[in-house]
Formats: sequence, structure tokens, C-alpha cells
Amino acid sequence: MRTTEETEGFDGEASNTSMISGASSPYQPTTEPVHARNVLGGIRCDVEYLKSYFGILKVVEVVLSLIGFICIETIMMCSPCGGVYFFEFVSCSAFVVTGVLLLIFSLNLHTKVPHVNWSLTDLVNTAASTFFFFLSSLVLACINHNTGAEIAAVIFGFLVTGVYGINTFLAVRRWRLGNGCQGVPQTSEYMRARTASRGEMEARPELA
Repeated sequence: MRTTEETEGFDGEASNTSMISGASSPYQPTTEPVHARNVLGGIRCDVEYLKSYFGILKVVEVVLSLIGFICIETIMMCSPCGGVYFFEFVSCSAFVVTGVLLLIFSLNLHTKVPHVNWSLTDLVNTAASTFFFFLSSLVLACINHNTGAEIAAVIFGFLVTGVYGINTFLAVRRWRLGNGCQGVPQTSEYMRARTASRGEMEARPELA
């Protein structure tokens, strides 16, 4: 009986102590609801990008690539078909890749993946699209059956080649400016660290 009474006494003291410590503790339980993390937070339409030169050029490239692809798809019979198939592949690939990049830049999704050099990615896409659109349009102009769809595809092919060429020029200039701006802080930090190291060496007393 004594053991039981002592045990009950210890339990009562322990519960009182926990209640007192809980009342005096600064970390009190809260009843505020835990809000779910917004996965789409930070994704917004960048109107300023769409109004910029790069945004306008991207929209024009997507539209012209789609029109060229539609024109080449209306051709029902061809012999030979190498030029038609080549232009079809180039126009479809350019439309998809440029459209994806347009969505990424216009929705600020590129800020979610900062370790990717998006300026260089855009430059590679525009340069490759310029070259392949010019080549495919030239081949289709040389090998065609003078149908309306083929002539329209050639016209839109050379038009989108010019637009991609302008975008490539601007992308090269932006990429060079970006590398120059990144190189200046790195050089200044290196010179600052070297100057500090030299000052420590001069301030260090010589060993006898």
C-alpha cells in the first residue's frame, strides 16, 4: 500500500511540474492552421518580356514557324519528297522548341532553374533555327513542283529565317554583355583577395 501511495504521489508531482513548466514555456502550442505550400507561387506572366524585343521576336518566330508547317502539311503528293520532309521537320522542331522557350521566359520559369545559362540556350536555339530554316527553305526552293503550298512554305521559311537571324544577333550581344558583367566582379574579387593576401604577408613579422 505504501508503495502504491508513493507512486501516486510521484505521478501527481510530475503532472503538476509538467503543467507548470508548460505554462511558463515560451514555446506554446498553437491552433493556427498550417497553410499548404503554394507550388505555383512565383509563376506569373511577364508582360514586360512579351513587350521586349526578345518577346516580340519569339512570338513572331512561333507564328511564322506554325504557318510554314501548316503550308507544308497541305501538300498531299510529292516526288521527290526530301525537301518537303526536311522543311516539315525543321518547322515543327523550331515551333516546339521556340514555343517552349517562350513559355519559360514569359512565365519566369527560368528563374526556378538558375544554374542553366538561359542566354546561351536561347542563343544556340536561334542560331540553329536560323541555319536550318535557311537550308531547308533553300532546298525546298530548288526542289519543288511549283505548287501554291510549296511556294508559300518557301516564302514563310525565308521570312522566319530573317527573324531568327535578328534574334541571333541580339542574343549574341546579350550573351557577350552578360559574360562581361560576370567577368568584372570575378576579376575585382580576385584582385581584392590578392591585395589582402599581400598585405598580410607584409604585416607578418619576419622570423629570426
